[in-house]
Amino acid sequence: MSTGTASSSHVVRRGAVPLALGAAVTAGVVLLVVRTPYAPLSYGICPSVLFLGVSCPGCGGLRATHDLATGDVAGAWAANPLWTVTAPLLVLAWIAWTVRRLRGGPPTSAPAWLPWVALGSVVAFAVLRNVPALVPYLGPAPLP
Repeated sequence: MSTGTASSSHVVRRGAVPLALGAAVTAGVVLLVVRTPYAPLSYGICPSVLFLGVSCPGCGGLRATHDLATGDVAGAWAANPLWTVTAPLLVLAWIAWTVRRLRGGPPTSAPAWLPWVALGSVVAFAVLRNVPALVPYLGPAPLP
């Protein structure tokens, strides 16, 4: 019996960080489902819109997360296309990380090029979503 307890104790310890992160993210998503970000100023206003008058790469991210969690992919895309693509990829990466940790696999690290590709994508999206001709496609959808 003690080997089973020691073994399950190791599994819990190995999976503690990814499971805690998953619980925190789930709590945040549940909050976004329960308290909609579509109510004007329900979560405040983006400082870049307030002070600079431009949409940052994250503008519309709360609404996109709400829409993804409620199954409205088109609404999520209208709110923030970059987040609509990135969020499911992050969920898949989290699942792979959690499974690997629970099975006792060694820690892994992202390839060295990944942060540079991510940074380049975010900067390009930030610029393109503020080009007037592209705003209807990449800019955050106005609140209803």
